[in-house]
Amino acid sequence: MLQPLKRVLGSAGMTWWPASWAMRTEVRAGSSAGAQPGKKQGLQKLSAKLAAGPTLQQFLRAASPPQEPPCELTEGLEEPVPYLVPSTLPEAGRKVYLETYGCQMNVNDTDVAWAILQKNGYLRTKSLEEADVILLVTCSIREKAEQAIWNRLQLLKALKSKRRRTQSPLRIGILGCMAERLKEKILHRERLVDIVAGPDAYRDLPRLLAVAESGQQAANVLLSLDETYADVLPVQTSLNATSAFVSVMRGCDNMCSYCIVPFTRGHERSRPIASILQEVKMLSDQGVKEVTLLGQNVNSFQDTSEVQFCSAAAPSLSRGFSTVYKAKPGGLRFSHLLDQVSRIDPEIRIRFTSSHPKDFPDEVLQLIQERHNICKQLHLPAQSGSTRILQAMRRGYTREAYLELVHHVRDSIPGVSLSSDFIAGFCGETEEDHQQTLSLLREVGYNVGFLFAYSMRQKTQAYHRLQDDVPTEVKHQRLKELISVFREEAARVNGALVGCTQLVLVEGPSKRSASELSGRNDGNTKVIIANRELEDRAAARAQPGDYVLVKITSASSQTLRGVLLRHTTLQESAVYC
Repeated sequence: MLQPLKRVLGSAGMTWWPASWAMRTEVRAGSSAGAQPGKKQGLQKLSAKLAAGPTLQQFLRAASPPQEPPCELTEGLEEPVPYLVPSTLPEAGRKVYLETYGCQMNVNDTDVAWAILQKNGYLRTKSLEEADVILLVTCSIREKAEQAIWNRLQLLKALKSKRRRTQSPLRIGILGCMAERLKEKILHRERLVDIVAGPDAYRDLPRLLAVAESGQQAANVLLSLDETYADVLPVQTSLNATSAFVSVMRGCDNMCSYCIVPFTRGHERSRPIASILQEVKMLSDQGVKEVTLLGQNVNSFQDTSEVQFCSAAAPSLSRGFSTVYKAKPGGLRFSHLLDQVSRIDPEIRIRFTSSHPKDFPDEVLQLIQERHNICKQLHLPAQSGSTRILQAMRRGYTREAYLELVHHVRDSIPGVSLSSDFIAGFCGETEEDHQQTLSLLREVGYNVGFLFAYSMRQKTQAYHRLQDDVPTEVKHQRLKELISVFREEAARVNGALVGCTQLVLVEGPSKRSASELSGRNDGNTKVIIANRELEDRAAARAQPGDYVLVKITSASSQTLRGVLLRHTTLQESAVYC
């Protein structure tokens, strides 16, 4: 163990020695004589020895790695990461396998992590068997999501044990929210995992992997107040993709009582708009036809990087909504971002998720209604239809305020499609509360729904202050009922589109039939179409990335089916759909 340092003054100035050594020397010098003159003489000898000894600078020079001779950097050559010396850098051509679990933010995080690793000499592989490094980008929102990772690690354990001695050791890493929440458990459970990196530590991946190459475990789960990876242009993981995710902000300040996100991804911070526009422009040049702006609370976006906008007033909340935090004034808001992004390319379709119902000022709704390339589809997560449960969840609104917002949205954006999130069996939920949620599903009629049984998470307010008192079997029964009612209403909403013409972005072949294509309409509902020759372009068949007009012939709760009419463009289709 290193000794604590103590400053000792001598005739030659100041130097440093271990405090215990200095104190022992002083005692010996004072006790050898037993008289004041002898003590003074001993101290003088000590001072002379210290003055002639090594200085702190000499210690530091001796501990530093040997310096490379100075060389002239050629133009465009990047300096190496300062904490990685050549001997710790990975061998050229190390192959990394990335596997993504959870939400769209994790898909984007995977692209960010890959961009950083690619820049540091790694290669990408789609084969587990040939990988030198396996990284799992994880989700921690529910217990089921975490259990999927533990099960996967057991399979990877077998793969790691079969690694031939002639090969380099297989390194396994856990990234993302689960890494942030369970660092100690992950590292100590069977010592299978070599590195752990939280959502704000992806820049540190080269160093963590370098440490792992020495046989040590390495972790960085520090949350940041300002990390947005604004200067990292994500490398798309799928070639020739028709759509892409663009992260515009990270973290969440809402502190809903059930939610782990503020504890795994930290406080809200937004990217500078200029960096977002640069990324969208790059995607446009690559031929991407749809961009989804991402954030845990995307419509609370607030870019404070430009000083001239720091005095702007905080935007008003949706009517009847409140927050547990004080709104911060200043900065460029989501309406400005949405306006600028939609101007980059009139043939790129724009979506955004996930949003909070409190952050839908009229200027955002008006912009969506006016711009042909902003999808007329909003995510309005309700979570519950009971005001009492909404209060326990700390959602900041009542059932009545939520319904008023829904009516206002539909008045502002005719034909808008709505999606939502619901939790079955939250703490204290009664049968009456559950019935109110069922009635909200019927009253609103959503196109898309994300429904889950409640899973209590450590660190949340619900974990500390509420009782998870709804039995598991009751949660699952209520979830089944929510799903049943949602599907009934979604089938009714989608059925109203039969006979209508819909604009569809073709994404690729249908998973069930090679003779059919799959795409999505403006409302983000899947559309299945036969891939036949089009009347207006006899030699051309619909390809991924094409916009086509489709006449809907049938509908279910999750899918529309239709026949192709013709190719089109976003601008042209505005008069049809």
